[in-house]
Amino acid sequence: MSATMGGRLAATLGAAAVVLMTIGVPTATADGGQSAVTDPKAVPSPGSLATGGSTDACDDTTAPGWITTGEPTLTARTTAPGARFKVWNAAGDKVFDHTAQTAADGTVQVRPTGLAEGAGYSWQVWPDYGPGGGKPTAACHFGIDATAPQFTVESTDFPASGSGATPLKYAGQTGTFTLKGTDQGSGVACYQYVLNGTMSVGSPCQGAGTVAAGADGTATLRLRPTQWGTNVLTVQAVDKAGNTTPPVSYTFFAPSNPNPPVAPGDVNGDGVPDILLPDAAGNLQIISADATTTAPTSTVAAVRAPGGAGWNGVQLLHRGWDRAHAPVDDLIAHQPGGANLSLYRNFDMGGFARGVISFGRDVNPFDPPVLPEGFNADWSKATQLVPLGALGADQRTSILTVEDGNLWLFTDPAPLYDYNTFVRLSTSGAWAGYDLVAPGKAADGSLALWSRNRATGELRTYPIAKRADGTYDFAALADPAAGTVIGTFPVAEYPTLGSSGDGDGDGKPDLYAVTADRHLLTFSGVTDPKDLGVLR
Repeated sequence: MSATMGGRLAATLGAAAVVLMTIGVPTATADGGQSAVTDPKAVPSPGSLATGGSTDACDDTTAPGWITTGEPTLTARTTAPGARFKVWNAAGDKVFDHTAQTAADGTVQVRPTGLAEGAGYSWQVWPDYGPGGGKPTAACHFGIDATAPQFTVESTDFPASGSGATPLKYAGQTGTFTLKGTDQGSGVACYQYVLNGTMSVGSPCQGAGTVAAGADGTATLRLRPTQWGTNVLTVQAVDKAGNTTPPVSYTFFAPSNPNPPVAPGDVNGDGVPDILLPDAAGNLQIISADATTTAPTSTVAAVRAPGGAGWNGVQLLHRGWDRAHAPVDDLIAHQPGGANLSLYRNFDMGGFARGVISFGRDVNPFDPPVLPEGFNADWSKATQLVPLGALGADQRTSILTVEDGNLWLFTDPAPLYDYNTFVRLSTSGAWAGYDLVAPGKAADGSLALWSRNRATGELRTYPIAKRADGTYDFAALADPAAGTVIGTFPVAEYPTLGSSGDGDGDGKPDLYAVTADRHLLTFSGVTDPKDLGVLR
């Protein structure tokens, strides 16, 4: 190749690109008639994970790809009885020159051996004694990188176990992990990682648990260990040629927070209420109520839902916790028509992976109480359930249900949420046409219920006053039409309404909505909507 051609390629690839063509490589074409050799290809095909494509770069402008072996197979098609293959290195030195016979199907191939790792290999093929005046193929190009990168993992927030350094963060808090890699060939493309789990099998540098490396081979992870004690971050590096390191384990200790934040509605321990919504695949997304996008902070797999078939259609409640763990919400789930509720105690900051407990209604068959008229023996007729939060000294939530069109209140849960106090709050049956929303307590301790009239879209509020003796007055809930209208949210436009409490930190509960096209909106109170984007 001429010096002018080499300079033109360098300008095309840019200063940041690895120039695989340099001096001494033959020109891409030769004078004369049509070539009797076509379709030159290297096997494996040269590619780059940085671009996601592969190319033989048989021109003077395309950035060449990489292969992971020093013994590639070079192929072509020819009408001649044979073909001559030549290979040059980056310095322009010929490192391979061999003639091979053409197969019956018109293909011809050779396999150079002992090619050293590095950029800048170029090759061409000439017909051997064939027609066409001996014109070669265009010059094709590749680099060789057969060695995986090297890398380290560092964190001052969660230092490696045995380092002697003290963690700066607690379990439930987000820490920074720095990945520093070097690669002598193609360069580091990405890192794949998993916290306290097994590395997934799939395409390199794609999917969840992947972070792209910068030009210097460095990447930063912001991870939130949810379990206190020993944690293991597993990482592997992948270079642009596709070489992957074995998984490396980074073990660290996350201490328990002696002063955890307390925010009813919070499931992951960051002190901010969370919105729990299923994705299209049935996984449960945990989205912070103060988020700016719909990207979840974590997800709970579909198989953990009651029945194992996903969280879509399951009624979810969270607004309280038991004292056996940090002050983060437990999760209660109900499959419509199911006789029992499913309790997921939150020992792992929103992972809900410590098992599930099924419970019914606590009616002692040996000493039955005097049951209110219309009382149902199980939860099967509860068409709606919403959590009011803790109404007494205990931090477990009380629950409002709609059954046969009437409101029922369940309070004073036993240690594993068996509710042994219940009362009917309405008798008209009119609540069947309303969607309930429990906004939780405001900063001043006031409590209310919101409801949406499904026929008109009107959203009403009903005060639940606290009496001098510490109990609550639910008289305002006798008639759904008696509430004060605070907005209009037609069902056709907003199929889902909910509230996880105070998401914007102003001391007042906030509404969220999912639109008909699956956009998640968050509000300040019930106004000033913010579109976080489309849910997954």
